[in-house]
Amino acid sequence: MLKRSHIIAGLIGLGFAVSGSAMATSPVKQEQLNTPSIQAEIFTGTQPSTSDQISMFPVAAEGMQQHVITLPKLANEEDFLIEIQIGQNKLVDCNRHRLMGEVQKVTLEGWGYDYVKVDKIMSGPSTMMMCTEPKTTQFVMLGESIKVNYDSRLPKIYYLPENTELRYRIWRADGPFTFSK
Repeated sequence: MLKRSHIIAGLIGLGFAVSGSAMATSPVKQEQLNTPSIQAEIFTGTQPSTSDQISMFPVAAEGMQQHVITLPKLANEEDFLIEIQIGQNKLVDCNRHRLMGEVQKVTLEGWGYDYVKVDKIMSGPSTMMMCTEPKTTQFVMLGESIKVNYDSRLPKIYYLPENTELRYRIWRADGPFTFSK
């Protein structure tokens, strides 16, 4: 025999049913988006780049990787910046963690082109709070973010240890300048 509470529970359950539908849409063209499409590649000493555009740069040493960021040409490149973060994914607790290492800006002799090199990365300082939550994998940064002007004429080159990642994002100025009076 059905009880009144069972019927009410069944009706409530029906009220929470989920429905959905899918529609096919046209692909979004990159020029309609706010950020340009960036090409990033990683090369090693055993698998170096074959591109003539970066052939003047040294091949990555053993234990290192050459990260190459190629930017598309834009009409208003002065309105864009690139933010670069160098770091590693680590299993960490709730404390704030950092990495240590020296970020060197090196000028390629005879060419005048710059590249960034980090020879060694070590665990750095962290806060010392008591953590009750389990450890999680997070991106831990080396130092602060690097901001560079958007310049599509030559790829951005970074030499990093093999277990290191390079993250990047584009910053865009949307408004006009305002003058102080």
